Amino acid sequence: MITKIVFIFLTLLGMQLHSQEIALLKYQGGGDWYANPTSLPNLIKFSNENITTAINQKPATVTPGSTDIFQYPFLHMTGHGNVYFSDEEATNLRNYLLSGGFLHIDDNYGMQKYLLKEIKKVFPDRELQELPSSHPIFNNAFSFPNGLPKIHEHEGLPPQAFGVFENNRLILIFTVESDLGDGWEDPAVHNDPPEVRLKALQMGTNILKYAFEN
Repeated sequence: MITKIVFIFLTLLGMQLHSQEIALLKYQGGGDWYANPTSLPNLIKFSNENITTAINQKPATVTPGSTDIFQYPFLHMTGHGNVYFSDEEATNLRNYLLSGGFLHIDDNYGMQKYLLKEIKKVFPDRELQELPSSHPIFNNAFSFPNGLPKIHEHEGLPPQAFGVFENNRLILIFTVESDLGDGWEDPAVHNDPPEVRLKALQMGTNILKYAFEN
């Protein structure tokens, strides 16, 4: 019991010391966890310039089984392909999220079918819930009255955001058919119109703001 209390205390202390830092999640399975290399730095720059964040311009890279994740209140995960969490990694991620961490998973196209079974390992007792457009994450720094914006077409389906909650707090958000990360990339990468990139950066900033303040 004492060991568990000390662990929780150190976890919360680590998150407080890194209260506005984020990390990219490097997962197993062969999927390209490293996709969109310019996206997080661009999002960080936009957030720092537009809301009261002071995030390190170069995000860290962490693995789901490492205790390093407890140093960062916000984890970002993306990719196109296969995702795999070992039982130990799933338990570690669950402990991280239930002790105050936040995970944003952005489907870069093709990730969803692999990811859903891995989320079940992390939260076997919970279901992903679709977020309504009225959720605060869509209406804090910037207003998105229709919910998650559409950035890239992919299958032409409507964008959706799904979440996992703990005591009414959103602790995991999974964005699908939107591809926010592509919208955060340097303009020359995808040649998105400025207004599309702006929507992606604003929505990403909303996610950061929610994670840091709730």
